[in-house]
Amino acid sequence: MRDGRRIGVLGAGAVGGALAALLDRAGHEVLVTARGEHADALRAHGLLLTGGWGESVHPLAVVDRLPADLDLVVLATKAHDSAAALEAARECDGVPVVVVQNGLGGADAVRDALPHSPVAIGLALFAASLVGPGRIAITGPAGLTLGGDAAALAVALPLLTEALPAPVGTAGDVLGAQWTKLLVNQVNALPAITGLSVQQVVAHDALRRLLVASMRETAAVGRALGVAWATIGPVGPAAVDALLAERAAPGGSLPGEDVPRALAAGMGDEPNPASTLQSIRRGRTTEIDALNGAVVAAGGRAGIATPVNAALVALVHGVERSGAFLAPEAVVTAVERGLGDR
Repeated sequence: MRDGRRIGVLGAGAVGGALAALLDRAGHEVLVTARGEHADALRAHGLLLTGGWGESVHPLAVVDRLPADLDLVVLATKAHDSAAALEAARECDGVPVVVVQNGLGGADAVRDALPHSPVAIGLALFAASLVGPGRIAITGPAGLTLGGDAAALAVALPLLTEALPAPVGTAGDVLGAQWTKLLVNQVNALPAITGLSVQQVVAHDALRRLLVASMRETAAVGRALGVAWATIGPVGPAAVDALLAERAAPGGSLPGEDVPRALAAGMGDEPNPASTLQSIRRGRTTEIDALNGAVVAAGGRAGIATPVNAALVALVHGVERSGAFLAPEAVVTAVERGLGDR
């Protein structure tokens, strides 16, 4: 074994695979779980990382179960796969875990499965795509924000700070950071429905207005719940205020319309499919219920109507079933009743 720590990654997809490659590059022994053709390619050829952090090949150990003698476990599956994935880590109860997922609830899944493990939450700001079996491309090189249990942070923070070629910061209020990331992740649904990149969605006037409407609902629910919004990239308390403003911005834009524009601009020219579209293209169940669906569920608790988010959830599930993307005009028609007079 090389010098360094021994780290297990549950879910070596786009984000988990990128982190596994970077940790391997930093000199650690990395064990991963994966499935299907991706797992076969990792076993045969290692993981090829390309894009914004350079090109390199990483001989990761693909395992069915993680051993007990790990220094850190990274849970990077889709949120709805957490419970099943954690079955492969039953021997790791007590090992610090960092959950790097979209949506809410990952920490609860870890505490249910591994009650003695301290848990940190990681919010990936970088964009990664699984472009083929054993191949991951960094399409948006950015950092990572961590929060959660001090014992988990004490292990995860130095390891990830050393491994990532981008800033790794901490959030004092991890729930506020998760809600900000949930607001950012509103960019996922419309690409999954249309097959377009995030940049193409934001450039399309009608789709951008639907995106703003779903963001406005998310901001309203978070505000009703008393969320202390963190700042992630261009999104933070000022963006929430802009989204919830009563008046249009100068030039006739919707309130908050500059928020998705800023997100798209920060992604650069490389088309960003977002994670939900990647799942659609691979024929996998998406995490939409942990994204827009989480907004709908929280809105129900807060007494805030979320018809746009509910419509987007239904449309994503429709594409999951049919495999057929919708034209932008069809999307607008399908959700306009939810928009009402917004």
